[in-house]
Amino acid sequence: QVQLVESGGGLVQPGGSLRLSCTATGRIFRSMGWYRQAPEKGRELVATVSSGASTNYADSVKDRFTISRDNAKNAVYLQMNSLKPEDTAVYYCYAVRAIDGIEYWGKGTLVTVSS
Repeated sequence: QVQLVESGGGLVQPGGSLRLSCTATGRIFRSMGWYRQAPEKGRELVATVSSGASTNYADSVKDRFTISRDNAKNAVYLQMNSLKPEDTAVYYCYAVRAIDGIEYWGKGTLVTVSS
């Protein structure tokens, strides 16, 4: 059974940094990444990374966030710098399994950017 477990959320002041981690059990994943959902808003893409390390970012986080991946550990990371109050959201890890394309989601970790 596939499980995704996130960690690293918390409260940080504007301009600060956080690093989110997500580890997946199960088989090899074609794509892994992060989405987020702010209060009263829909879920939006933050960043994704393929098994070949190709990355994709939302315009709102480019040059501030960096996604990386450790295929050996089935883990994906999100380094978030220069955080802004508008980055406040629940961040969800997701993974697409290579063998069949099924998507899996973590339970989410809350990031709050506030002074």
